[in-house]
Amino acid sequence: MARPVDPSTAKGTTLPRTDHDSWDITQSVGATALGVAAARAAETARSRPLFSDPFARVFLDAAGPGIWSLFDSSALPTDLVDVDPELPARMQSLTDLFACRTAFIDEFFGAAADAALRQVVILAAGLDARAWRLPWPRGTRVYELDLPKVLEFKSATLRAHGAKPTAERIEVPIDLRGDWPAALQDAGFDTRTPTAWSAEGLLRYLQAQAQDLLLERIQALSCVGSRLAVNAPTNEVLDPENLAREFEQAKRLQAAAARLSNTDAPDLHDLWYAEERSDVGQWLRAHGWRVSVTNSDEAIAQCGRDSTNDGFLIGRTNQFISAERLT
Repeated sequence: MARPVDPSTAKGTTLPRTDHDSWDITQSVGATALGVAAARAAETARSRPLFSDPFARVFLDAAGPGIWSLFDSSALPTDLVDVDPELPARMQSLTDLFACRTAFIDEFFGAAADAALRQVVILAAGLDARAWRLPWPRGTRVYELDLPKVLEFKSATLRAHGAKPTAERIEVPIDLRGDWPAALQDAGFDTRTPTAWSAEGLLRYLQAQAQDLLLERIQALSCVGSRLAVNAPTNEVLDPENLAREFEQAKRLQAAAARLSNTDAPDLHDLWYAEERSDVGQWLRAHGWRVSVTNSDEAIAQCGRDSTNDGFLIGRTNQFISAERLT
């Protein structure tokens, strides 16, 4: 029988979004990083995984139970599934989306390395362990940007596990809504060197104006030959029917997490900004980038997963984008 939530002791406390909000790894947007880590752990445990991330489970063990525990199918009690029979399918759909997104960006960085790019910037690095698990060529510098508490948790956890980066890793602890370009350059970033950028699972957590500013800053810091990988929400997500379904699914996910563990889980719908946005692919093309755009459904199908499973709407309103600056 699921335990009731005691707000005084619950982990993963819900925090409302504000212009200058912050969080640690089990709170608010931080909890979503653990969710993605849980999806990576589930994918790694498959018989034929798209990638291997041995560090994902390390983060989960360090954090303890939370909404991210829903990704572990072996941890879903029968009574929970009886209450919400569609929960396993929804979680599998979300796991497949995150797994395919991870594989997409892994391949992007592999291609960038083959093209001799040795300067890498991971924006909103969260629990991305690519600096530890990818086979970076000698001389690669990987800059990771995120809130100080998030980077502290990641570094301390992997250090305690005995893990060592496979590239020169440079932490840049800063809120991406602040002057991160100055902090990045202070850390040694060279604007004259072609750079491989990633912004994974980030844009929807930014207001539309902040998204445009992020792209403008990447543009200003990127010389010809730089590359970018990003997933971006489409404005289809603003369709009233989609918003209503997404809200309902987020509430069900929050309720399931509360039943599974002593967790006051964040409402994912409250973490996103439902605003009309610039089309990222069009923006990049207009600023001198060669762009490739793949709908998430297509990407999931290319990974050999069930792209018709509509268990979680976020997979229907996302694009995977890669780009190279030509001018």
